[in-house]
Amino acid sequence: MVFFRSVSAISRLRSRAVQQSSLSNSVRWLHSSELDLKSQMQEIIPEQQDRLKKLKSEQGKVPVGNITVDMVLGGMRGMTGLLWETSLLDADEGIRFRGMSIPECQKILPSAESGEEPLPESLLWLLLTGKVPTKEQANALSTELAHRAAVPDYIYKAIDALPSTAHPMTQFASGVMALQVQSEFQKAYEQGDISKSKYWEPTFEDALNLIARVPVVASYVYRRMYKDGSIIPLDDSLDYGANFSHMLGFDSPQMKELMRLYVTIHSDHEGGNVSAHAGHLVGSALSDPYLSFAAALNGLAGPLHGLANQEVLLWIKLVVEECGESISKEQLKDYVWKTLNSGKVVPGYGHGVLRKTDPRYICQREFALKHLPDDPLFQLVSKLYEVVPPILTELGKVKNPWPNVDAHSGVLLNYYGLTEARYYTVLFGVSRSLGICSQLIWDRALGLPLERPKSVNMDWLDNFTRLNR
Repeated sequence: MVFFRSVSAISRLRSRAVQQSSLSNSVRWLHSSELDLKSQMQEIIPEQQDRLKKLKSEQGKVPVGNITVDMVLGGMRGMTGLLWETSLLDADEGIRFRGMSIPECQKILPSAESGEEPLPESLLWLLLTGKVPTKEQANALSTELAHRAAVPDYIYKAIDALPSTAHPMTQFASGVMALQVQSEFQKAYEQGDISKSKYWEPTFEDALNLIARVPVVASYVYRRMYKDGSIIPLDDSLDYGANFSHMLGFDSPQMKELMRLYVTIHSDHEGGNVSAHAGHLVGSALSDPYLSFAAALNGLAGPLHGLANQEVLLWIKLVVEECGESISKEQLKDYVWKTLNSGKVVPGYGHGVLRKTDPRYICQREFALKHLPDDPLFQLVSKLYEVVPPILTELGKVKNPWPNVDAHSGVLLNYYGLTEARYYTVLFGVSRSLGICSQLIWDRALGLPLERPKSVNMDWLDNFTRLNR
């Protein structure tokens, strides 16, 4: 048996080796003239099915890590045990979508005619196919999603059955569950006339329908809660991110650009985070994408996951309320220590995997430097970037003292008028539909099995460690 001194270290080496070795063989830089995404998938899937079979038959017994008691007791941190094709997270480099970093995506993926940030549609194409789409392919997918976006009236009635004061994520997840009535996978499975090798096809239909409809449902929740229920219909001439911004009620070109960037960078973060893993776990039982994504949303709503992005802005506003916008760095240091000494954390700092500044934070900072450099809240965020990491390092209890994606997104949204922090996790949820649904399609295409890890109790651990000392 091979024992690794550090699973996380070997994981970093492995992920870099995979990225480097795949550069010469990868198809991700290639284009195809085919505008239909499903046709592209039909060409790619047989190759990947064969690849998986070969990997399993030839390398199935090769160990990929050594599990320690700390991992069992510590939320399975650092444990390699899940296949996730659409993205890979490196502790030092951050997220890569099909091998592409965020700066590479910003440079290479097609953007809107009037903008510079990647179209979420272009990222969705990349996640599903591993290929960079042409502008024509991205536009075709944008048109297809708009055509799939019709939401039945009973969805709104299901949401309206809840108090308007219910948390936005409760209303959003309820709307997603109501969409499940139209699941193509459930219909095909119940009819019993579809082979396992074709499960991916109705899953594809469900996934694209879901991705298309969640901005409509999410914007309904926002308008219901904060804008007296006045609904803004979808504009099928707009791209995915711009349409979402439009249905929320924000039509400035910069806000549409921000929404394209926001959806793109929040779309996927490999498979081990709570929402992605929850979606994969539920999907492994052959639950359709609606049921799986609803489970993911309920995980995302937790304070230790997606809800953190609302906590950041609320904390920053509390700093301003107590100390003023022109707070000095020394005053800010005192406030941070006050927060930590009270037993609380500084929201937006630290990450379960990353050990450097989150690239998603960096690209949002670059957006702010370009579009809102003088905004007082952005300037406060910049001061925090200088002040917080040294304090957390001095504290000595935090493996990663650097800011994550949540540390910046709320300030940008607030600047353009979306000030309702309780709603921010819904934006995260809409974005995450791209990554989770893409992987669900590949789960079915590759025939991945029911997830069933082994659990143990403390008696078992006591006995095992006693015998193996």
